[in-house]
Order: sequence, then C-alpha cells, then structure tokens
Amino acid sequence: MEDSGFKQREREREREREMGGGGAAKGWLGQMGFTKSGGNINWFPGHMAAATRAIRQRLKLSDLVIEVRDARIPLSSANQDLQPMLSGKRRVIALNKQDLANRNLMHRWISYFNSRKQECLPINAHSRSSVHKEVMTREPTLLVMVLGVPNVGKSALINSIHQIALSRFPVQEKMKKARVGPLPGVTQDIAGFKIAHRPSVYVLDSPGVLVPTIPDIETGLKLALAGSVKDSVVGEERIAQYLLAVLNTRGTPLQWKHLVDRETKDPDHELENKPECIIKDLQNKGKKPMNKSNAYRVQDMVSEVQRTLCISLSEFSGSLEDESDLEILIEHQFEVLQKALKIPHKASEARIMVSKKFLTLFRTGKLGPVILDDVPGPSDSVS
Repeated sequence: MEDSGFKQREREREREREMGGGGAAKGWLGQMGFTKSGGNINWFPGHMAAATRAIRQRLKLSDLVIEVRDARIPLSSANQDLQPMLSGKRRVIALNKQDLANRNLMHRWISYFNSRKQECLPINAHSRSSVHKEVMTREPTLLVMVLGVPNVGKSALINSIHQIALSRFPVQEKMKKARVGPLPGVTQDIAGFKIAHRPSVYVLDSPGVLVPTIPDIETGLKLALAGSVKDSVVGEERIAQYLLAVLNTRGTPLQWKHLVDRETKDPDHELENKPECIIKDLQNKGKKPMNKSNAYRVQDMVSEVQRTLCISLSEFSGSLEDESDLEILIEHQFEVLQKALKIPHKASEARIMVSKKFLTLFRTGKLGPVILDDVPGPSDSVS
C-alpha cells in the first residue's frame, strides 16, 4: 500500500471536512438502495400524539424552556412541529453529549445559533460541573420545561440540575429522581419536580416526541444512529450501512492510517473470543468501571475495526460519489468487519451481530467524535 494513495484521498476529503464534514454525504445517502430494502418506517408511535398535545399545553405556562438536542445532530434532533411555539418563549438550546461531538466544529454551531439569536450551550448532562457552568449560573425561574426528541438526555439533565440545586437552595422535600436509560422512550409522561425552595423552582420533564412525518429519510437515519429512534424500528443493519456510507464519503477511515501497520503490543490483550463481554461493558458505561483487562480488549477491538476500514477504503478503486460503487464497498466492509469483530463465519445472524457491535462502538464514542449534520449556509432556511 503506497502513501501516495492515502495522501491523494486525504487531500480530496480535507476540504470537505473543513466545510463541515458532509461533502458527498449530504443529501443523497438517504436515497441509497439499502434504505429502501427494509420497508416503510413508522417513526411516530401512537403514544407520542397524546404526549405532544400535553407538551403544547404545558409550554403555555412555562417561564423558560430548555430544549435538549443531540450535539451530534444539532438540527436533525429538533422537533420542527414545536419550533413555532418555542420561538415565542424564553429558550435555551442545550446541545447535550458534547463529549461525543467534534469539538473542532462545535464553535461553528454555537456561532450559527447565535446568528439566529438563539441561545445555545454545549453540555454533558451526566457531568454536574458542565451543567453547573452552563445552566445553573442563570437566575432561578418559576417554571422550567425540559423537552426534546427521545434519548437526548432530558432526564439526566434534570437530575444534574437537582443535585446542583441541593447545594444552593434549601428544599422542602426530596425530589423524586427522573428515570434515565440508554434507550429512547424511558420517560412516558410529563413529570413535575420541585428542585428548589425560596425561591421556588419547578422543572417539568417531558417524554421525547418526534414529528409525525420526518421530512426526509436521512434525517430519520441520523436520529436512529444517535439513538433517538429504537433500532428495531429502522433495523440495525440499515443504520450500520448508513454509518459506513457517512464515514466513507467523509474519508474518516483514512485518518486512522497510523493503525494500518500497527500490531498489538501485548498478545495477552487480544480479543480472543470475548467480544460479547466487551460490548456489554460498553453498553453499561457509567454503571460500573470496566476492569483493566476488558479495557485493553476494547482498545484492541477498536483499533482493529479502524485499521480494517482504513485498508478497505484506501484499496477501493471505485467512486464514492457513485451509489453502486459505494454499496459494493459497504458490502465488502461488512465482510471484513465480521472478521475484525471475531464473529463466526457460520453465525446465522452474523450481519446483525456486526451491525450491533459496530453501532455500539460509534455510540459510545470509540470511533471518535463526530457531528453528522452540516452547518447550514447563509441561504439555507432551517430552525
């Protein structure tokens, strides 16, 4: 493998990354064949209609709205149906999961929202220091409503606000902790919590709701990739194919060139046949610390996945802007990922297993920080 091949493709993608990372990925990936093969997608479960009506009623009473969005999809994670009502309210847009987003692009998003006179704060809802710095420095408000699409971290943010409020204001009674989970749909109804007394501060936590009709399939795929739509609704394989399409068209695997000739330093840390326990450790992130042995195995697995994708893209002779060529590349990458992830060749559900493990690595930030949305240009009309 020659360095000139890497350098040529790196130069081709460098400008795309500077422009926001979308490049060829923008606009047409959602129309690729794999997005149509799984049938129609029902984005809007029945319970969301009632929840949306309840949110509209509570919004009228709220003094401040904290709209939580996923920092990896600052536009795609906005509920467009609620934007007209939100535009007339005092609002803060909290870009949560900033630790999973590309920091080099975050300042551009903050500038974008500021240019539209929308207050925007990047946060990590599970970090009290982050929430204290960005949210709790504001004056207490009588009634605060926290809303957003599913699984963006609304309840986690409320819990952090409450813990901080305990140290600042006396409370009359203990607040019931908001339920937090890794899957969308944990909060099923609007719940109110009193987080402070003298002055009294109440927070309303709302269930995550999507719009009845998502305008384009790619926005839906981004929401699914970020975890705002249950995998079973879209299909893990379809989501993983979309992720590979995005990474390839952005040239992301070429940034992992340094891993191509790298060998595992300690053979005792090789994956062996234990990928399942590693994935479970990642999915339970934050509940208990990962032991040192599994931490090594995770890093080895991530490096092997990155190395495999880098080689497959660098050896690809087709055009990334040609749908058929890109689909051929993705199909090949599924095969090499199966080997990298130590999934038996005879496994009847091999493609699903590859998809689930690959998506877990992405969602836990092991493949690196990323922002899937592109910063709109001056002529783009979006909320």
